[in-house]
Amino acid sequence: MMRITACAKGRVQGVGYRYFVTDCARETGVSGFVKNMPDGSVTIVAEGSNDALDTFVRMVRTHSSKAIRVDALEITRTEPTGEFSGFGIRF
Repeated sequence: MMRITACAKGRVQGVGYRYFVTDCARETGVSGFVKNMPDGSVTIVAEGSNDALDTFVRMVRTHSSKAIRVDALEITRTEPTGEFSGFGIRF
């Protein structure tokens, strides 16, 4: 198990990116949350197996919507806390 904290930058607010990330999390089975930040970035915190997180990160970097554009995804890996029971959007 591993935990990632990611900061997505680009055109990631107001375009459905948080919902896209939530779908990716459900598909890969990771838990955590996604949240818009005041600076226009999106924070993603996710926990899961290394393989699930690797797949999840690949998915959130790509997208099917022309409205979404991820210019950078800065990722930090740490030990998991086990505090999440699912994945959701925080406001």
